[in-house]
Amino acid sequence: MTSLAHFEAIAGALELPGKAVINGKLVAARSGKTFDNVTPRNGTIINAVAECDGADVEDAVSAARRAFEEGSWRKLHYSRKKRMMFALADLMEKHAETFAVLESLDVGKPIDNSLKSDVPGSIKTLRYYAEALDKVYGEVGPETNDRISFAVHEPLGVIGIIVPWNFPLLMTMWKVAPAIAMGNSVVIKPAEQSPLTALFLGQLALEAGFPPGVINVVPGFGQTAGKALALHNDVDMIAFTGSGNVGKLLMQYSGQSNLKRVSLELGGKSPQIVFADCPDLNAAAEHAAWGIFYNQGEVCTAGSRLLVEESIAEAFTERLLDVAKTIKPGDPLEPRTQFGAMVSSEQMQTALRYIDKAKKEGADLRLGGKRAREETGGFYVEPTVFAGVTPDATLSREEVFGPVLAITKFKTSDEALKLANDTVYGLAAGLWTRDVSLAHRAARELKAGLVWVNGWDSCDITMPFGGFKQSGFGRDRSLHALHKYADLKAISITLR
Repeated sequence: MTSLAHFEAIAGALELPGKAVINGKLVAARSGKTFDNVTPRNGTIINAVAECDGADVEDAVSAARRAFEEGSWRKLHYSRKKRMMFALADLMEKHAETFAVLESLDVGKPIDNSLKSDVPGSIKTLRYYAEALDKVYGEVGPETNDRISFAVHEPLGVIGIIVPWNFPLLMTMWKVAPAIAMGNSVVIKPAEQSPLTALFLGQLALEAGFPPGVINVVPGFGQTAGKALALHNDVDMIAFTGSGNVGKLLMQYSGQSNLKRVSLELGGKSPQIVFADCPDLNAAAEHAAWGIFYNQGEVCTAGSRLLVEESIAEAFTERLLDVAKTIKPGDPLEPRTQFGAMVSSEQMQTALRYIDKAKKEGADLRLGGKRAREETGGFYVEPTVFAGVTPDATLSREEVFGPVLAITKFKTSDEALKLANDTVYGLAAGLWTRDVSLAHRAARELKAGLVWVNGWDSCDITMPFGGFKQSGFGRDRSLHALHKYADLKAISITLR
């Protein structure tokens, strides 16, 4: 196993990216402003990043529009696009350890997760859409004697991509790869907490030969750079992953500007249901624990609500606690760490406030509940488990986006499904049962965009990802994502 010293040496030798990528160049913000990039590993400032605002967004959008209209990317033969996307994927693979270290420094996730999941998943996504770009088919209309009709997919133009801080590189690639595969130009606005991997990606795109203006990266704050991008009349679509409040703002900005399309992947309060006939209680306990504690609970699909049939509730809770007790907060750059730091002091304090409120509302704290590793200066919270959480409790209703699990009992399958669906969200859900009929019925009745049976997060790039209700609309991943970044044009030719 590679050591902590190995990754600390990489981190120490890196020149951390801090400049925007606009029109094929690395540039400072027009204002000259920068903002401090703080690592949650120990709370220190690791570099200064260009604080882009409306002027920089204007430059990036203008470059993206010019590239699109001139066709430097859009009009390329698909074989050349494919080669260039594969070249970028190869460069990402070559610099995999750099990406992993940047990601772990920026957001506090364990280096093992970055190196074995986030980075290879991002590379796989890019290669998947590179391979898929020449497999987008139109359709031919019904035959007539005097007309030939057909429909084709046309790229939208300039796509504004606003990504979150929990999986910065992977979420970026889920949107960038299908967008450019369809021939669009993109302007990426990474979260201010996690700009490094997007900036490094933009640099490698230039090295891979992408024409100027096709892939632009403008770091900055949501209320300035993000808002300017969302209000820009020359942006054809905003693809966003993040909070529901920001998602609602983006829809308002669309209406206030050019009615640009908006694709939203928002929050969740995902239920994981364990029935008494669960085929493997140990596996279910493992999945229930990691379903909430993976990535420090900062996952939109986190299984933050655990619904357990009453007859096995206490025994199953004990099994889950046995797993959870083995999950200890540790240094994100230590390869043995499985549970790292929360992204920021603000997010840590949010989690601690929810924990305190759950205690005051009478929930039974069974594990954790406190800040950890405070002596490091980093932002760590213990894996936390509450039992006896009522359906109307704050912990059952609101997304914590942290390592806090709420356990609720149920008596019947109908009650379980009612509890599971009793939320404004509808991103993911899971259930454990050996009853095939129940599995099929429940999977159809659960109001969620993703449903997993006898597993959690058991799908990949080939399946669509997105939510129902206030978890948003539009889909990432799979071939469906390609069509999101295109218009469907009907063409009819009269025969004379």
